[in-house]
Amino acid sequence: MAPNGDGGGGCRDVLEKLTPSRYAAAVLLGGIVIGASVLALHLGYAPPLAGLRLPGRRKKRPVRVYMDGCFDMMHYGHCNALRQAHALGDELVVGVVSDAETTANKGPPVTPMNERLIMVGAVKWVDEVIPDAPYAITEEFMNRLFNEYNIDYIIHGDDPCLLPDGTDAYALAKKAGRYKQIKRTEGVSSTDIVGRMLLCVRERSSGDHHTHSSLQRQFSHGHGPIDDGGSPRGGTRISHFLPTSRRIVQFSNGKSPDPNARIIYIDGAFDLFHAGHVEILRLAKALGDFLLVGIHTDQTDRSSGYNRGAHRPIMNLHERSLSVLACRYVDEVIIGAPREISKDMITTFNISLVVHGTIAENMDYIKEKSNPYAVPMDMGIFQIIESPLDITTSTIIRRIVANHEAYQKRNERKEESERRVA
Repeated sequence: MAPNGDGGGGCRDVLEKLTPSRYAAAVLLGGIVIGASVLALHLGYAPPLAGLRLPGRRKKRPVRVYMDGCFDMMHYGHCNALRQAHALGDELVVGVVSDAETTANKGPPVTPMNERLIMVGAVKWVDEVIPDAPYAITEEFMNRLFNEYNIDYIIHGDDPCLLPDGTDAYALAKKAGRYKQIKRTEGVSSTDIVGRMLLCVRERSSGDHHTHSSLQRQFSHGHGPIDDGGSPRGGTRISHFLPTSRRIVQFSNGKSPDPNARIIYIDGAFDLFHAGHVEILRLAKALGDFLLVGIHTDQTDRSSGYNRGAHRPIMNLHERSLSVLACRYVDEVIIGAPREISKDMITTFNISLVVHGTIAENMDYIKEKSNPYAVPMDMGIFQIIESPLDITTSTIIRRIVANHEAYQKRNERKEESERRVA
């Protein structure tokens, strides 16, 4: 017998004691086990490791990133920034700057804190919101972000963010090595949107003094603003936004409704996408499984049925579409939806219910010569839902008009700041 040091001796002893029939069975069983193992590896199957902790392996903690802002008159540029920020980590925490700090650093906000919180919380890339965040990242707040909120990186766009004294609001985060930068979305800003409305005010007020009521009438009826080249036109100031299919795909959910899904349809202009829009979309989504939103063309929004004037909409069709697509309650949009909902449209999109809020720019649709909701009404699939907030696009415009001088100065300060940096 081989000495104890011979590693194969013990195995030979066992095999010598087996009868020929048992030896054949053992070989056959071993072949089956080896064959099954090779097949499993070939098919990509791995045995479950549930409850098994491998040496040196720990559960990976999600990377948490932080981005802050005033998010006043929130638009698709804000949403695209949040989308990019989320892509730099696993969870996105967003700080919304308080009304007081926004006023001190940028001028009075058009939308108050409660509305801005609704808007930010509704963006589908946002996981958590911190209200009343400071405008500047102080050392105390930065340590709170790192220790209390487990933030790994602080994110901001590549546009300048300067304090009134000219210093960088993110200097401490950069010094700590915990700062990452994203690309700013060109062609839109809150300053630009306010400017589109103030353009009407400047044209009308040059040469004579206007009261708030006359300015409101101007926005109500429209008076042919000019485009960036100075030529008159019967609509809003030309936007610098250039839509691409790639951007739409980035904002889209990319999913279709299940065959038996209850599809809810709501339509409108959704101009200057605001908290009132968000809340009615939230209630609409709760009525079914899939929310389809129809967004009317610019021409439809200027039509006599709306009676909003030639200057509307403030945002063009593709700008409005991206803002709606970024909302977590929305599953799909129809870009350039028809004003009238037909039987063919209901069948094509398998719409189960058409809804409309109680607060809207035009609540006289039933009195119109051609009621756009006549077909779903006749089919018994039309429902009015109570709007949670008494806000419309005209509400936002009235806020601008009522305090247009302050917003004019705010825009001038912003433009001067950007010129200094450039």
